Amino acid sequence: MLPSILSTLFPLLCYLAYNIVVPQVEKVRPSLSVIMNMQRRRWVSNATRRESPFDAILSGNIMGSVSFLASTAVLLILAVFAVFGQLPALLEALNPPGSDRLFSSGEVQLHLVIMLTMFVLAFFAFTLSLRQFNHFCIMLGAIEHDRETSEEEIDAITRMNALGAKNFNSGIRAYYFSVATVAWFAADWLPIATSLATIIILAHREFFSSAHRTAASAAIIAARRRKEL
Repeated sequence: MLPSILSTLFPLLCYLAYNIVVPQVEKVRPSLSVIMNMQRRRWVSNATRRESPFDAILSGNIMGSVSFLASTAVLLILAVFAVFGQLPALLEALNPPGSDRLFSSGEVQLHLVIMLTMFVLAFFAFTLSLRQFNHFCIMLGAIEHDRETSEEEIDAITRMNALGAKNFNSGIRAYYFSVATVAWFAADWLPIATSLATIIILAHREFFSSAHRTAASAAIIAARRRKEL
């Protein structure tokens, strides 16, 4: 019973721990998200000097992606609730005659609660991200183009955009770790292995991927260009 509970909770614990540990690691080595925050500041700085629908189109595309994933989270939450209503049928499917592993009603209900928690966290992260990107659009639209925008205002608008991106990443991570919760139905040890593999993949993408190197190169080129000016 105890190993089963541990494997049930492990993906959620890994998700929470990852969101706590990564900001600490970013203080030593910039992640892809940190590097992209530099590009966000360049975006806002350039937006202050142009009057075109270009920035509104970019913001709309971002918000559309976030809105889609938030709607998907709602569907997943409803699906888990529907499974609660069909628990006897689920137990019958999970415990066929001659099966080596027998699922108890309590174990399955606890696991469904963990899955529900993951999708609810994803939903809140995506909706908060959507709201922050909405605030970003308002702040971007409030820029006065007939005068020079202060560095403090540019920084404030950039931080709002970065907050939206941070919560968007949190929602995406909840989706990634929720895959490990599905693996629980195959074997007790599989959610642990899948969660650890997810951590390795996410860490590689954030700190060691080709996208990280490309974004870092772009940031360096932009910094050199500013010095030349």
